[in-house]
Amino acid sequence: MQSGGSISLKGLPVRQPPAVNRFFSSTPVSLIIYCFIVGVILYSSFTGAQAMGYNWQWYQIPKYIYSFTDNGFQFGELMLGLWTTITLSFTAFVLALAIGFLVAFLRLSGLFIGTKIAICFLEFVRNVPLLVLVYLFYYVLGPVFKYDRYTASILCLAVYHSALISEILRAAINSVAKGQWEAAKSIGMTKMQTYRYIILPQSIRFMLPPMTGEVVHMVKSSAIVSVIAVAELTTLGQNIISDTYMAFEIWFTIALIYMFVIVILSIGASQVERRYTVIN
Repeated sequence: MQSGGSISLKGLPVRQPPAVNRFFSSTPVSLIIYCFIVGVILYSSFTGAQAMGYNWQWYQIPKYIYSFTDNGFQFGELMLGLWTTITLSFTAFVLALAIGFLVAFLRLSGLFIGTKIAICFLEFVRNVPLLVLVYLFYYVLGPVFKYDRYTASILCLAVYHSALISEILRAAINSVAKGQWEAAKSIGMTKMQTYRYIILPQSIRFMLPPMTGEVVHMVKSSAIVSVIAVAELTTLGQNIISDTYMAFEIWFTIALIYMFVIVILSIGASQVERRYTVIN
């Protein structure tokens, strides 16, 4: 039964959102707005390049993605750079996850020394720009501990993101009802057993959404290591531009590659979240 802009559901009035909100939240309208914004950006870039007298060379882009030689199909430089970006991001994320767990447990341990160490680590990492951390790990710590630029980039990204991950883990653990701790203690479980069998399994549903966002953030922030010439996607793109002067084409292509990877990660993360929600 509908009356006065509201729908009666089991005797309770449910007010609909305003018509303007329903209009702009609809999928077709959202797609139209998105396409319009993208079109404006592309048109502005095209007209700006034309005004500069820029010579478009899109026909050369495919060879930097793939090629066919006497040895068969070969990936181009940009795809090789993308592979380095993915492996770099994955390795750094696994290490960041391990460090984040350690920092989170130190923060929650209740020990004075452990808590202070965790807080000092978090405050230092969160208040130092990522670019400065890259220089610190490569130009300062690299010569001291004798590791290369690739190792420096992994360590830098892992340390930076571990601070963010530790806060995600701490918030997720604190979101579990305190009654769970009391129930575990009442049946004689140790603190480690409580974490393993009760707290961590229940905290997964709280940490999944921000953690998947952190995976995306890791991939995007990996581009910063181009400043120390790690051969990832952004660095190889800069090298190609310096040889061919195709700045617009290469940067647009790199942006599309990053967007393609991020969209795939986002879809996969959404599927994992949905499946875990259904299971629980």
